[in-house]
Amino acid sequence: MSADAVRKQFHIKETHATVIAAERYMALAERTIAAARADVESHIACRPFFASSLEPLRIDMDAPDVVRRMAAAAALAGVGPMAAVAGTIAQVAVETLVASGARHVIVDNGGDVVLRIDRPVTVGIFTGPAQLRDIALRFEPRPGIFSVCTSSGTVGHSLSFGRADAAVVIAANGCLADAMATALGNRVGEAGEEAIGRAIRDSLSEQVEGMLVVAGNHVGMGGTLPPLVRAAVDTRIISQG
Repeated sequence: MSADAVRKQFHIKETHATVIAAERYMALAERTIAAARADVESHIACRPFFASSLEPLRIDMDAPDVVRRMAAAAALAGVGPMAAVAGTIAQVAVETLVASGARHVIVDNGGDVVLRIDRPVTVGIFTGPAQLRDIALRFEPRPGIFSVCTSSGTVGHSLSFGRADAAVVIAANGCLADAMATALGNRVGEAGEEAIGRAIRDSLSEQVEGMLVVAGNHVGMGGTLPPLVRAAVDTRIISQG
C-alpha cells in the first residue's frame, strides 16, 4: 500500500467494510456506504419479501438506485436480490470516490471487493477449512472499475446451498460479481473436480470475466483469470460483513 493510501474499517450495523484510498476520501466513503445501506433498509421496511426472496424479483422503477441494481444483477444470476447487497454497496462506494477524483480505491465489503487501481494489487482468497490455502490473484492496473466477489458454503454467515470453500467471480461491477458468486457457490454440490467443473461451465456468461472455485483439495478455473500467486491471507484484516 503506497504512502498516499490508508486502510480504514467501517462498521455500520451488520456492514463491516474495509476501504483503501487516500485519507481525504474516507469521510465520503463512510457517508456513501451508510446512505446505500439506509436505502436498502428503507426498501425492506416497506417490502419485507425483498430481504427473504431466494429468487429474482421485479422492482418498481421508483425504488432506490441501489435496490434496482441489486435486483437487476440477481435477475441475471437467478438468485434473490440480497445475494448482491454487499457487492452493490461496495460498487456504489467506489463509483462515488472515483467520481470525486480517487485514482486508487478498494472497498472490501465482507469478502466482496470492488476496485479501481492504478498500481498492482494482490487480492487474497480466504478458503477457510480447505486444504488449498494461501492463494491470491495478482491484478495489474486497469482503466476502469472491476470486482472480485466470493461466496462460501463453509465460511461466514451468508446463505449458500453449496459446498465450496470459496467461489470467486471476477466481473466488471460488484453488483453482478456478488450475485454470480452466490449462484456459482450454490452449484458446487460436492467437493470434486467434476462437480466444480460443471458448476463453472453452468455459471460462465459473457458478463463474467473469470471464475475460481476451491473446495477441499480441489480447484477449478474458468474464463480469464489473472496470475494465481502464493500469499498468506491475514485474517485480521478480512472484512467480515
